[in-house]
Amino acid sequence: MQIPLEVSFRDVKKTKDLEILLQKKVSKLETICSYITSCRIAIEKTNQHQQNGNPFRVRISLSIPPSHKLVVRRESSEGDIHDDLRAVIGNVFDAARRQLEKLVEKQRHQVKTHLTNKINGFVNKLFRDEGYGFIQSVDGGEIYFHRNSVLHGEFDRLKIGTGVYFHREEGEEGPQASTLQIIDNPNTTTLPAATDQ
Repeated sequence: MQIPLEVSFRDVKKTKDLEILLQKKVSKLETICSYITSCRIAIEKTNQHQQNGNPFRVRISLSIPPSHKLVVRRESSEGDIHDDLRAVIGNVFDAARRQLEKLVEKQRHQVKTHLTNKINGFVNKLFRDEGYGFIQSVDGGEIYFHRNSVLHGEFDRLKIGTGVYFHREEGEEGPQASTLQIIDNPNTTTLPAATDQ
């Protein structure tokens, strides 16, 4: 994330175990969407006048480019006020995961629909261990790209022959792809002269 995880506690004791749990849960969300820019979590014990139970409220706010914000809130309800805080955290992160999966799928579909028939290059050299490769553009040039320029964290999905759509910019050592989107990922390589390093 571009902005470090922010967690606020209200009438709840902040513990190392709780911080570790939250970090693990956020890391799982990042495996679904590697380009989350910020995550804010608010945890509070509500002031309901109940003789028994510990009603908690947990709120997650996620910012996802280009301009999406997901907000998910869960709290102990009347039937489950005895749920511990970990259960409420689990429920809110499950709901956030489902919403995030829907958003990412929608974004991928929109990008794919928008870019269909707009392939402007193919991966022709791939140095997976070093985290970079080269694109053979349809106009004949060779373009450098880095792992970080591949959208949605999909660098590991690239293969020789993968059709891509990219934006070109001039780098210090020549043309490079500032962003790269996978459009077509064939099962077999289509460029026999190139080798996967």
